Amino acid sequence: MKERVREILSWYGSDNPGTLTNLARMLNHGRLGGTGRMVILPVDQGFEHGPARSFAPNPAGYDPRYHFELGIGAGCNAYAAPLGFLEAGAAEFAGDIPLILKLNNSDSLSKGEPCSALTGSVDEALRLGCVAIGFTIYPASSLRNVMLQELRDLTQEAKRKGLAVVVWSYPRGAGISKEGETAIDVVAYAAQIAAQLGAHVIMVMLPTAHIEQDAAKKVYEKEKIPVGTLPDRVKHVVQSAFAGRRIVIFSGGEAKETAAMMDEIRAIRDGGGFGSIIGRNSFQRKQADALDFLRNVMDIYAGVTK
Repeated sequence: MKERVREILSWYGSDNPGTLTNLARMLNHGRLGGTGRMVILPVDQGFEHGPARSFAPNPAGYDPRYHFELGIGAGCNAYAAPLGFLEAGAAEFAGDIPLILKLNNSDSLSKGEPCSALTGSVDEALRLGCVAIGFTIYPASSLRNVMLQELRDLTQEAKRKGLAVVVWSYPRGAGISKEGETAIDVVAYAAQIAAQLGAHVIMVMLPTAHIEQDAAKKVYEKEKIPVGTLPDRVKHVVQSAFAGRRIVIFSGGEAKETAAMMDEIRAIRDGGGFGSIIGRNSFQRKQADALDFLRNVMDIYAGVTK
């Protein structure tokens, strides 16, 4: 095992050895294996946004097997998806890429306060040979307590049964403005909440320089916390997850131009982020382009290219 991976595993020393083995499987897999960096392919967008919005730009994506092939071909550390997509390919691609079963999902048909529904279980993750469960929480939602309790219960079960825990911590809801969803103070807070709930891998949005909370703004200004550049903000978010002793990776968000995406990847790397979770920015491209794109991302994280 590479020394960097051994160091990261030591941060979670009290966990079930089976859980640490599965976390190591993600960290040691693919083009970034052993570096401590991660690129995860998530394909929950069909459930979250609908099939046409997700897959019409690249119709091959309607087929669940396509995403297994993309993640394997690109050398991603892991592939995350809801139950149906994983069931459609887990047997055919068994052992070829670490799998994360997304245990809760929402849909865009409801207009109420964000609160994802349970759509899978820890036992189903075990049946499919997954290394981890995934779960989304929405800090700032008035229904956050429901999600936090569900995550607490599932985390306890997953760790007892030897699975790692991956948490998407995306602040949304009545408690903050739209701009506040990616504010530096809010994203850092979201990372802290996920770490406190026992996550091994924490996924957050890239933060802007906006500060949402008045009380937080006073502290940021008094303590002169650097947030002026994206690497500064990434560094602060990672610091907020137990002084960098939890794996924090950043979402690619909505599809964007390649040059802009690569600038973000460099900023994550330079700020000490552990990597990226990239969905629409990869699978909405034709396969050859998607493979090149993901490999270029990994080359930046690996230090092969600037």
